[in-house]
Amino acid sequence: MNLRRWLTIGIGVKRWLGLAFVGLLLLALGLAHALRQLTVAVEPGSPADVVLGIVTFQWLPYQARGILLGSVGVAAFVIGAYRLVRALVDPFALWDRDQPMVEVIYQKRFLARGPRIVAIGGGTGLSALLRGLKEHTSNLTAVVTVADDGGSSGVLRTELGIPAVGDIRNCIVALADAEPLMSRLLQYRFPGAAAVEEQAGLSGHAVGNLILAALVAVESGDFEQAVREMNRVLAVRGRVVPATGTALTLHARLADGEQVDGQSRIARCAGIGHVWVTPADVRPTEDALRAIADAEIIVLGPGSLFTSLLPALLVPGIREAVAASGALVVFACNVATQPGETEGYDLADHLDALARHEAARLPDLVLANNRFDARRPEGWLSEVVRLRWPSAANGDARLVLDELVDPDNAHHHDPAKLAVAILQAWERAGGRRRRPAAARGAKSA
Repeated sequence: MNLRRWLTIGIGVKRWLGLAFVGLLLLALGLAHALRQLTVAVEPGSPADVVLGIVTFQWLPYQARGILLGSVGVAAFVIGAYRLVRALVDPFALWDRDQPMVEVIYQKRFLARGPRIVAIGGGTGLSALLRGLKEHTSNLTAVVTVADDGGSSGVLRTELGIPAVGDIRNCIVALADAEPLMSRLLQYRFPGAAAVEEQAGLSGHAVGNLILAALVAVESGDFEQAVREMNRVLAVRGRVVPATGTALTLHARLADGEQVDGQSRIARCAGIGHVWVTPADVRPTEDALRAIADAEIIVLGPGSLFTSLLPALLVPGIREAVAASGALVVFACNVATQPGETEGYDLADHLDALARHEAARLPDLVLANNRFDARRPEGWLSEVVRLRWPSAANGDARLVLDELVDPDNAHHHDPAKLAVAILQAWERAGGRRRRPAAARGAKSA
């Protein structure tokens, strides 16, 4: 079965095996021609003639010689080629040894042909999306917000002056092909609560956050390069890039006019009207801009609307790059509200929040969940996002409904279902890049 798998279409092995086989066949024909010339030159009945007769199987019937030699040759070639590949590749294998090497190679070949996808946002919603998409493509880039100021990320940000690393760590773990033990290690959090005032040492810190912070120091303060190295070391399937290499502060104006500063405080507030980030003149990372320009699909969300998705879109240049891309832009609406931040929000309220931040015309497609019977966690304070479409025009976006929720947890998307729904929408759109959203908007105006 392993041998048949090696010959599967798309694995990229058959063509080279065929070329090697043709080369060996030509070599054999050349040798046969030389032997024929030699037998003509040798005196019949001489010791040399006897030796040649034995070597060339003259003692067998004529038809049997070809069958025997051909069968032995093919078997030797196949076994030798297989063992050669194993001998060359096994010392460099980074995968689980219980999984056949041919399966790993086929998977990587298949994923390398997948669509180029950029996912923008942060938090657990983006991590869930990445876990689903990485089973369909390795041409995957996560553009992650760096505005978090709570917990371990907030402490490291305050003490070291680096952008928030928590969401980046979660996305890297979601995409990593490293051993499961390494993933658990990166997510391990030392007991206690991280707090600068208490000087709590390692308490509350995630190991992955500390490694990222150390990499920034090793790379002489270059945050973007540190994230690149983290991607490389953990064999990330795709890549994770920060929206900007500068630490951001998130601000919000509430419905009653009050201003709230800081992502962790804003997440607990209800009635958020508008959010913005400072410094206002930060630059997006070149990695993020290149990925967006080259994308075939751009996914906005899921994740915390005001504290994960919008802070990434509000980095100067990111929103404009999305609008100028030729990608199919999908807004993956959350399946449940968040206490405080989006309390009481339905689908129309989520789209209205995008409109207030000049992002209403970005999506070509709005993807929403239409299954509302998923199991609700104990003590659940949220509610499902109801399907109310806005009465006002929301650009040219189409609404697509599907069963996207995790049936065992009403608060989260099912990663596999969400990924399949996005890819099916892209295939229905023709599976190709589209005209930039800016151009489409100008035409409709």
